[in-house]
Amino acid sequence: MREQVSGRVGAAVDAVRQRLGGEAPSTGPRVVLLGRKGCHLCAAAREVVVDVAARTGTAWREVDVDAPDPRDERLAGGAGAPGALVARWGELVPVVLVDGVQHAVLRVDADALERTLGRAPGRRRRG
Repeated sequence: MREQVSGRVGAAVDAVRQRLGGEAPSTGPRVVLLGRKGCHLCAAAREVVVDVAARTGTAWREVDVDAPDPRDERLAGGAGAPGALVARWGELVPVVLVDGVQHAVLRVDADALERTLGRAPGRRRRG
């Protein structure tokens, strides 16, 4: 399942990029795994992402959708209220984004991820 970045999804992806330090997909990690602690599907997705990233030499990063974000500190009196990430992705995790585009939700297929990384812009060749 792939989705171009626009509207609410675009806002959520922008929030991910901000949490990663404002990195653009071309300079930051190509793969972002959105998940949460204690999520068995997230643990399974992490294993797939780690394996595929190692095989393809792809940079990746994991973001906890429930983790307090410093930009949200003004909300709820500094209690770290959930922001755009949990609002958009909270019930869908794990979510895998490749170059800012939704690649997978709930389950990650290793072969499909590897094929996508082979086609996606910014592919890093090994050798």
